[in-house]
Amino acid sequence: MSEPKVLAIVLAGGEGKRLMPLTAARAKPSVPFGGTYRLVDFALSNLVNSRYLHIVVLTQYKSHSLDRHIARTWRMSPLLGNYVAPVPAQQRRGKHWYLGSADAIYQCVNIIEDERPDIVVIVGADHVYRMDFSQMVDAHIASGADFSVAGIRQPIEMSDQFGVIDVDPSSKHLVRAFLEKPTNPDGLPDSPQEILASMGNYVASVGPLLEALKDDAENESSKHDMGGDIVPYFVDKGTCGFYDFVDNDVPGSTARDKDYWRDVGTIDSYYDAHMDLIAVMPVFNVYNDKWPLHQGLITQPPAKFIHSEEGRMGHAADSVVSPGVIVSGATVTGSVLSPGVRLHSWSTVSDSVLLDDVVVDRHAQVHRAILDKNVVVEEGARVGIDREADIARGFTVTESGLTVVAKNTVIPR
Repeated sequence: MSEPKVLAIVLAGGEGKRLMPLTAARAKPSVPFGGTYRLVDFALSNLVNSRYLHIVVLTQYKSHSLDRHIARTWRMSPLLGNYVAPVPAQQRRGKHWYLGSADAIYQCVNIIEDERPDIVVIVGADHVYRMDFSQMVDAHIASGADFSVAGIRQPIEMSDQFGVIDVDPSSKHLVRAFLEKPTNPDGLPDSPQEILASMGNYVASVGPLLEALKDDAENESSKHDMGGDIVPYFVDKGTCGFYDFVDNDVPGSTARDKDYWRDVGTIDSYYDAHMDLIAVMPVFNVYNDKWPLHQGLITQPPAKFIHSEEGRMGHAADSVVSPGVIVSGATVTGSVLSPGVRLHSWSTVSDSVLLDDVVVDRHAQVHRAILDKNVVVEEGARVGIDREADIARGFTVTESGLTVVAKNTVIPR
């Protein structure tokens, strides 16, 4: 049997309200991550590494930085007909913006009709993970399902954050029921404290998908959501398959990071995913060159550490340090430093995430904080040390005590 023709659709129009203020000026998929990446790079890297090279990225909310990143970074060979193309909301099916993720695809049905694929792979753009989608496509075809959902085990107390999958006990590859963000679901038979959460990744046979999207568009009571409406549509028909993420075998993965997947939809989860990168044995290993994470060409010079006198040593430990960073007589521990960060003498940065071009002046202190692009911490200033002071200055402080400072903020002493 010949290989199926596959079109990949990346849903990248999310507003990301729970990631404010990081999403105040950018779409959620465009939020920087891990020093040199943006969140969308994980979905795109997985698709490209899976050899799916016809990709459209559906954008909507504050998409300028996302569109620019895709245009600069994700250039495919036109000679071979491959592409990664951002597609903005175009109001092709009515004078309204996207009403939901299913409506986003329905409004771009012309792309599917023009490409004429056999299979459509649909993925979100705001998760951190590795996945070989070709294995899921093979499982989808073998199952005979019209539509397949990828799932992963998650703690039951997080069920209200996910679509929850109930697998038919007589067939581990068939979805019996799908609950959208339930508050009190049953746990798994073999693990009552866990549920199967939808990863927001789907594989669909093109004919049934187009029919489902058309029916959903005509349903005035629908929220036009992939998880809330399209998945139940196929469940009710008895043609919704389940793909267990634990079965996905990515080259170069280890037992420690084999089934790593993080929904970084909140400030705390975004921070925690960064902390996963810096362990001696990383919980998520960005150094797996057998399944590379692509982020484009970085033109900044190498990182530099200067000064070695007692009490004024440029030093970083248990940290990720990106190109263009200068650690000048400063001390860094347990942190992620993005390109262009400048840390000056006698300053300290600990357990923090600093995005591009942040400046920390002399004697300043940053602890358990996320500083967005171009933040300047002036000489002697402190961030993340005094919760009440941070709140009084208008910074976002989470219940766990993380301080988040918005883009372009200057923090005086």
